[in-house]
Parts: sequence; C-alpha cells; structure tokens
Amino acid sequence: MTVRAVPQIKVADEVWIATALLHRDNPTRDDFSIKEIEASVTKEGMIDEQRPGVYQHVVQHCVANRPPKPNNYRMLYETRPGYRRLFRIGDSFHPQRRGKITPDGNEIPPRYKNLLKWYESWSRLQVERAIQSDPLLALCGSGRDLWADEHADEYVARLRAGWE
Repeated sequence: MTVRAVPQIKVADEVWIATALLHRDNPTRDDFSIKEIEASVTKEGMIDEQRPGVYQHVVQHCVANRPPKPNNYRMLYETRPGYRRLFRIGDSFHPQRRGKITPDGNEIPPRYKNLLKWYESWSRLQVERAIQSDPLLALCGSGRDLWADEHADEYVARLRAGWE
C-alpha cells in the first residue's frame, strides 16, 4: 500500500509565493500572465508535482476583484483579462471577498518567509507611486494650510459680514 504525504503548503499560498517571486525578480513588470504564474509555481517546486487547483486559484479563487467561488481570498488582482499581479491595500475588490491577502508566515516554508516583509514594502511603494502619478490623488491634503489660522465659524462669519 502506497501512502501519499499531504502537501505542506496550501495551493493559494503556493500561488501567492510564485507571484511574489515574479514581482521581486521582475521589478519593472506590472503584471504577469496566468501561464507565467503557473510556470513559476512549477519552477519553484514547493511540492513534488503541480496540483490541478493551481490554475483555478490563479484564475478565480485568489483574485480579489472577481466574485468569490468559493474562496474569498484577496491575494491576486486581475489587471486585464488573462493577467494578474499581487493584491495591494487600496485596490478595489469584490464586496464578498474579505479573506487573506498574504500567507500566514507559520504555514509556508521558511525560505519564503522573507517575501512577507518584501511584500509590505513593495505594496507600500506601489501605493505611493499610484498616488503620485494620479493628479487628483496628488492634491490630497494640499489645501490644509489655507485656513490653518482661522476657525470654521470665524471664516463663515467673515464671509457673511455685510449681508443683509
């Protein structure tokens, strides 16, 4: 009788790690095709053979801006048909998706734990770049000093001075 060992890593975590490695190794790329992510999973070889669920996780189960069927993870983001990137805080997502964004550090192989710290800084940097490149978002907070010396009530009273 042959006994098969249960894989030690969840498919969703395997997909996140493979995508994070693509981002880290290709910093000028915004997104990756589904096939590239699948190939990265295979290349890493976290388990002996690629599980059939990898494709479904890349296409649907981990994708934040798609309806959850059945998983509600927010690990990937569909940038355009057939392409994904890691989900970032600030990305829009389906309202029923409230699941995890990154793997639990205790549930992934030790050699990949540094990706969690890398992701924090990568995600923060990406959000900052998005804000700086958007002319409307760049204005956020730009007028905060205009009325710093005046309370709202005084300002309104000054505007209404002379009204009948």
